[in-house]
Amino acid sequence: MNVIREEDVVQSVAEALQFISYYHPVDFIQAVHKAWENEPSKAAKDAMAQILINSRMCAMGKRPVCQDTGIVTAFLRIGMNARFETDRTIDELINEGVRQAYTHPDNVLRASILADPAGARKNTRDNTPAVIHISMVPGDKVEVDIAAKGGGSENKSKLAMLNPSDNIVDWVRKTVPTMGAGWCPPGMLGIGIGGTAEKAAILAKESLMDPVDIHELRDRGPDNRIEELRLEIFDAVNSLGIGAQGLGGLTTVLDVKIKDYPTHAASLPVAMIPNCAATRHIHFTLDGSGPAVLTPPLLEDYPQIVQEVDDSVLKVNLDTVTHDEIKSWKPGDTILLSGKLLTGRDAAHKRIIDMLAKGEELPVDLKGRFIYYVGPVDPVRDEVVGPAGPTTSTRMDKFTRTLLEETGLSGMIGKAERGPAAIEAIRDNESVYLIAVGGAAYLVSQAVKKADVVAFPELGMEAIYEFDVEDMPVTVAVDHTGDSVHITGPQIWKKKIEAEALRIK
Repeated sequence: MNVIREEDVVQSVAEALQFISYYHPVDFIQAVHKAWENEPSKAAKDAMAQILINSRMCAMGKRPVCQDTGIVTAFLRIGMNARFETDRTIDELINEGVRQAYTHPDNVLRASILADPAGARKNTRDNTPAVIHISMVPGDKVEVDIAAKGGGSENKSKLAMLNPSDNIVDWVRKTVPTMGAGWCPPGMLGIGIGGTAEKAAILAKESLMDPVDIHELRDRGPDNRIEELRLEIFDAVNSLGIGAQGLGGLTTVLDVKIKDYPTHAASLPVAMIPNCAATRHIHFTLDGSGPAVLTPPLLEDYPQIVQEVDDSVLKVNLDTVTHDEIKSWKPGDTILLSGKLLTGRDAAHKRIIDMLAKGEELPVDLKGRFIYYVGPVDPVRDEVVGPAGPTTSTRMDKFTRTLLEETGLSGMIGKAERGPAAIEAIRDNESVYLIAVGGAAYLVSQAVKKADVVAFPELGMEAIYEFDVEDMPVTVAVDHTGDSVHITGPQIWKKKIEAEALRIK
C-alpha cells in the first residue's frame, strides 16, 4: 500500500501547472515544426513561425506561452490500494495546487475563473476551482493528467446527438468550418464517441491528453475502426484549407484523438473539443516516494527559426497613421506597428457602450485610435507587461458598430475572424481589423515598451491600458472594403488542395 502525502499532491499539481505554462510538449513542437516546413501559404507559415519562436522564448524565459493561462482540468486515476495522508479532500488538494501555481511570484499566471457565472461573474483571483474527474482503478498509485485549457478553444467545443446511421466524418467536416479560427489552429481535435452526452464530452477532453502520433499511425496503418476514423477525419479537416490562424493553408489540425464508450442502441453522441496552439498538458504518477519529478525539454528540442522581415512588410506609426494610409492596406498584408495602442476586452467594451448610451464622457478619447483586444498577464521582474496575446474578436462584434460610429475609432486588433455584422460595420466606416497570432503571447509582449492603465482599473486584466509598442507584428484581416482574409484565404487553399488531389489521382 502506497501512502500519498498531502504536500506531495499539492506540490506536484502546482509545479505541473507552472511547467506547462511555459513548456510545450515536445511532440507538439515537432508537429508544428513539420507543418511549418511543409506549408506553402506565406501567411500561415509566418503564423506558425511566430508560434515556434514564442515557444522557445517561453521555455528560456519561463513565462506563459499564452496570456490566457486557462481553466484547469485534472483527471485522476486513483489506485484502490493507495491511501492519502491528509484530512482534506482530493478536490481541496488539487485546488490548493492550482492556487499556488497561479499566484507564484516568479511566474504569475492570469486568473480567469469567475464564480457565479450566470450572475455577478466575480473573479476568484487564484484560478480556482479546477474541473476534476476521479476514477478508481486497481493498484496503489495515483496517475494524474492535468491540463490548462484556454477559453478561446474551449468555447468552440461542439456536441451532437447523431442518429446511429449518421456519418461521423461528414459531421466533423461540416462542423469544423463553423468553429472559425478562434480556437487558434493549428492544434488538435479531441473527439468522444458514445456513452451519454456528458460522457462523450469527457472522453473528448481526456483524449487531448495523448501525444501527437498521427504520422506514426499513418506509417504503420490502422488496426481498428477508431484509428481509421482518426486518419479519415485528419485528412477531411486539413482538406478544408482553413490553415494556421484561419489564414488559409495546408495544416489546420496536427492530430485527431478519439476515445469511445458503449452507448444506447438509439444514440450516437459525438463531442468535439479543439486544443489550440497553446496546447498545455502533462502526465505524472504519485507512488508515495515524493512529489512528481518533471523533466523539462532541452533547448535543442526547439527549432531555431527567425521571423523574416522583407520589403513587403509595412512599418506603421500609430501616432501619425492617416485614413488614406489605412485604406491602402490589403488583406494578408504583414504590418509592424509602433506607437501608442489602447487595449480593451468584453468588460471594458460593455462599460464604454453603457457610458455612451447615458451620454457620459468617456475616460479615454478613442478618435483615430486602435484598440487591441487583450487581457495581459501581470508583469514580473523587469517586464512592463506580461504575455499579451490577442483574445477572440467575435465577442466584441456586437459593440463594433457603435464604437466605430460614435467614438471615431480607426481600427481593431484581435485574433480570428469577425462576424458579418462586424465586417459590415468595418466596411461602412472604412475602418480596418488586424490580427495578432494567438499562441504567441510572450513574443507579442516583447514589442510592448511601456504599459499604463488609463481607464477602469477595477477590472483588473480587463482594464483599458495604453501600450507603447515597437514593431508589433500583425496581419490585415479585414480591410476598409470589408474584404476578409478569413473568408478568402481558406477558399483559395481549399481549391488548391482539391486541385492537387485530382492531379495525384
